[in-house]
Amino acid sequence: MQDWASEFYHSKDWLTTRKAYISQRVAVDGGLCERCQRRAGKIVHHKKYLTENNVNDSAVTLNHDNLELLCQKCHNIEHISQVKRSITLECKFDGYGYPLPPI
Repeated sequence: MQDWASEFYHSKDWLTTRKAYISQRVAVDGGLCERCQRRAGKIVHHKKYLTENNVNDSAVTLNHDNLELLCQKCHNIEHISQVKRSITLECKFDGYGYPLPPI
């Protein structure tokens, strides 16, 4: 994870927004993955990807309209679909859904 992303994902604003979004989804449907509806969601995903240019724009980073709760499988599918199929990616996340640094 890039330094700019790490700083954001550990910020109080993100942690508060993430917690509120998960609570909202639990109230709506028990916290199911918003894509497959089969597994529990655990990763709060930004529909519009964060970049170094927009990481300080709260309309992108903290806006519930730009978030979705995904299970691990759907989150991996989302990110793998964004790269060439010839590249193999393995993303691992901690118990809070934050990406772990590559080994």
